[in-house]
Amino acid sequence: MVVRKVGKYEVGRTIGEGTFAKVKFAQNTETGESVAMKVLDRSAIIKHKMADQVLASRTKIYIILEFITGGELFDKIVHHGRLSESEARRYIQQLIDGVDYCHSKGVYHRDLKPENLLLDSQGHLKISDFGLSALPEQGVSLLRTTCGTPNYVAPEVLSHKGYNGAAADVWSCGVILYVLIAGYLPFDELDLTTLYMGAKSLIHRILDPNPETRITIEEIRNDEWFRQGYVPVKLIEYEDVNLDDVNAAFDDSEEGEPNNEQCGTEDMGPLNLNAFDLIILSQGLNLSTLFDRGEESVKHQTRFVSQKPAKVVLSSMEVVAQSMGYKTHIRNYKMRVEGLSANKITHFKVILEVFEVAPTFFMVDIQKAAGDADEYLKFYKNFCSNLEDIIWKPPNESTKAKITNSKSKKR
Repeated sequence: MVVRKVGKYEVGRTIGEGTFAKVKFAQNTETGESVAMKVLDRSAIIKHKMADQVLASRTKIYIILEFITGGELFDKIVHHGRLSESEARRYIQQLIDGVDYCHSKGVYHRDLKPENLLLDSQGHLKISDFGLSALPEQGVSLLRTTCGTPNYVAPEVLSHKGYNGAAADVWSCGVILYVLIAGYLPFDELDLTTLYMGAKSLIHRILDPNPETRITIEEIRNDEWFRQGYVPVKLIEYEDVNLDDVNAAFDDSEEGEPNNEQCGTEDMGPLNLNAFDLIILSQGLNLSTLFDRGEESVKHQTRFVSQKPAKVVLSSMEVVAQSMGYKTHIRNYKMRVEGLSANKITHFKVILEVFEVAPTFFMVDIQKAAGDADEYLKFYKNFCSNLEDIIWKPPNESTKAKITNSKSKKR
């Protein structure tokens, strides 16, 4: 078993992947704390001419972040619709506190939306994805880059005349509040009868097209509706950075594991999943969710188990994916599948990775990286239907399948 370590952190499976970075599950070996480790690739940053925006070592940057397990606020809205007044108020109170803290440090997010607001295990809101954030240069009061998500961006950002980052973020907070209470985006509907009167008044003051007269964060905090049940967030004092961990991270080879493309043909085998990985994958201690996932989850990510050797699993998946008309790229025990979707217009990409759960059990984790969720669901069902020879099913499921087939033949 290969254990990957960076300083005092034991590194586990990949839990997220973007253009310039991967996010991996990791554990502090001294305290047992679970964290998210963001790994930025220096070569990719240089290739995309972003070197001036990032401080880097020879190969990697490792950033230790809080590990958030509650998903996106966006998912909560999608699954439950509009929230109650008290719940919406609680989230907006936490959002305003978080945004105000960012502004106090001179950071303007510029892409606030429910998809970038995460919830921890206690339901507390966390602001994420600062990829479009800005730090104004000294002596410059206005920002000029047009960026953000259309439905949430302030009108002045689109004017190309410069804008105040704080006021622009406040506008986005107003749109978020509207979505939480109404269940849909503003400006699409003229009827505001579904909004609570106190919240409606606050939203009108936030969604003021004129940034000069738009309500400020301090004024939002003094609003009567906002103040109901408001408990200001207390700042947490974090421990000082241990330079030994920083140096260890910078001295490590790529993510602490040999690169097969650089080290000949040495086969290190698929990554082993430890107990902590299994708990994370199973959404708590209910291990049945490892293999029994609802359709909504399947639209974005799913997994199956095989008792075939890892190399056989990987080879079979490659053949099936290529027979479906997709291109494949394999590195170690991770495979990228991509090509045009069924409509022949949009790009479709899926990431598959093989993990060793036990000496004779291997789990394949499949995640949608690009493309429509329904398109992914169709891909997954078609893909797995062609892999029945290698997919392991619990004995009770196999028995049910045999009984069903037997009944069908009798008929």
